[in-house]
Amino acid sequence: MKISMKGKYAVRLMLDLAEHDFGEPVSLKDIAVRQEISEKYLEQVVSLLNKAGLVRSIRGPQGGYRLVRKPYDYKVGEILRMTESCFAKDGDGEEDASMILWNRIDDAVSSVIDTVTLEDLLTWQNENAYNYSI
Repeated sequence: MKISMKGKYAVRLMLDLAEHDFGEPVSLKDIAVRQEISEKYLEQVVSLLNKAGLVRSIRGPQGGYRLVRKPYDYKVGEILRMTESCFAKDGDGEEDASMILWNRIDDAVSSVIDTVTLEDLLTWQNENAYNYSI
């Protein structure tokens, strides 16, 4: 199972918003610089997340984006489903052996992404930030 760049960037964008949530909106330009992602591409991703109600857009010179909920309330699966069509179940007819296989793979991936939260990702990121050697 391969996640598209749009899906990966959506998770990275949401993680960046969670990490930099200090009560003020976070600008897309700042996220683009930190994540080394084109601001134009992030505009497309954040548009999907905004329409889905996962982020809130704040207009104005000090505007930007904020999470609508706390990081522990976001499952990675919820974020990926906004950008990935591979997680949509195909329910039109009988299942042959290959469909059974693909459904099992989808179930296995879903069992992971539907239990991991943005808060988990923040924790993992912070733990790994201190695991380096000189």
